[in-house]
Amino acid sequence: MNLVKKENTIGIAYVLATLAAVVFTWLLHEFSHWATGGLLGDPMVMTLNACYPKSGGYTGSWHEAAISMAGPVVTLTEAVIFYWLLKRSPHKLLFPFLLTCFYMRLLAGVMNFINLNDEGRVSRWLGMGTFALPVVISGILFYLVYDIVKTRKFSAKLIVLTLLLIMLFSSIIILADQAFKVRIL
Repeated sequence: MNLVKKENTIGIAYVLATLAAVVFTWLLHEFSHWATGGLLGDPMVMTLNACYPKSGGYTGSWHEAAISMAGPVVTLTEAVIFYWLLKRSPHKLLFPFLLTCFYMRLLAGVMNFINLNDEGRVSRWLGMGTFALPVVISGILFYLVYDIVKTRKFSAKLIVLTLLLIMLFSSIIILADQAFKVRIL
């Protein structure tokens, strides 16, 4: 019983791990767009929460779809890696990395109602409508989170507090990007 209680507590190390998870996930996601664009011959600009071609347009008709999909593929890969690590490791400090992946792609999916995001653009490009890929990717990520929560017996309190921290840190990144247009690459 004491082990379960310890598993569901949050300290400064957990808060810092959550901050690291958000920053790492966001930057890795945007970097994958940037690197894919570069590999395809489209010089890219990367900010905290966006990546776009320097010229304003893509050099190939399919480049936008490939570059758009690179971020979610890397984020999904990250989630699978952290899921696997959480299955084999006693460290709950890895949980924010998995939950951040789910939150990020779910938020992007919802934002398709306002402005097309990665999976929404690719889904439309493939002729599947706006929400097919966002639902599939979010569903896969939800399953990974659900399975870890069930297996590790994480409490609702831990999940909610982790999610609130992820929302706070993600909002800071998004708002900082909108306010300051911090160019990273």
